[in-house]
Amino acid sequence: MHMSPFSYLKDKFFLLLLQVACMFLLGTFLYLTGYSFSNIFLILLVWSLILAFYLIINWAERQRYFIKAKTILDQLDQRYLLGELLPKSWHLEDRLYQEMIRKSNKSVIERIHNIEEEKREYKEYIEGWVHEIKAPITSITLICENRRHDGGAVFQRVGLENQKIENYADMALYYARSEDVYKDYMIQKTDLSEVVKDVLVKNRHYLIQNHVKAEVKCEDIVYTDGKWIAFILNQLILNSVKYQKENPYFKIYTRKIKTGVFLILEDNGVGIKGEECSRIFEKGFTGSNGRSHERATGMGLYLCKKLCKKLGIGLHVESMWGTGTKMILDFPVSNYLSKL
Repeated sequence: MHMSPFSYLKDKFFLLLLQVACMFLLGTFLYLTGYSFSNIFLILLVWSLILAFYLIINWAERQRYFIKAKTILDQLDQRYLLGELLPKSWHLEDRLYQEMIRKSNKSVIERIHNIEEEKREYKEYIEGWVHEIKAPITSITLICENRRHDGGAVFQRVGLENQKIENYADMALYYARSEDVYKDYMIQKTDLSEVVKDVLVKNRHYLIQNHVKAEVKCEDIVYTDGKWIAFILNQLILNSVKYQKENPYFKIYTRKIKTGVFLILEDNGVGIKGEECSRIFEKGFTGSNGRSHERATGMGLYLCKKLCKKLGIGLHVESMWGTGTKMILDFPVSNYLSKL
């Protein structure tokens, strides 16, 4: 927001044109009334100097005003509040503009408040809906578990489909909470092996159905929220199983490094194309693998990345097309210890 002298003079073009016309008319009148050329030149010179002085002073004053306004704007987090904080000015135009900006901003602020309220109500509805639907999901799970031992293949299939419903319900719940992670986030000493085992037990029937072998070797302790990590790991495992090859297999292990702990999920699946590795965490991106699965939404990895960012955990991928994938969760020790 810089007002150069040239742009200022360009804005004052009609004023300058009027001044030149008036000076020409005055000079003509004085010449016709008998004034000498030297006197006319002196009068017009004084006029020009006064005009130049006024323009310089006015440009400097306007320049200071807009620099101050820009400084205020740059320091604002919520820039729609600029109208309330603009510097005072004795110019009528500035006061009129400020009043119009205030009225416009007031309307914007009211609209933002309405949107935030609608968003809050919708989020509360989604969270309530997920909690409500958890009850029948749990009931179906118990029924299927009781009938599974009787050799009920139908109940086994129903149980697996019910597990998918629960996973999608969890995604909706965690997506709704992803903006306010801090409200439901408790950092504590967490045994990653226990978290991994709980997730595998939860998905045991799904893994058995897909003939997936799993190996676990997690010997490290981190400081984090086990519930949120369990959800993220659950999504990564489901994604790994979805894009499997023959003799599917994955292993989950930890590796201690100088700055923290890596939790690594390594599979022997179809892998990810090199040019797609940098995009798999984008919202809605399904890639070559996703297009081969009709139900791929591109939301699972996006949500995992979003939650990891909120929790201060790194998430990155290492993969080669056709040779498998490594999903790596990076728990930086210093960050967690500083929050204790």
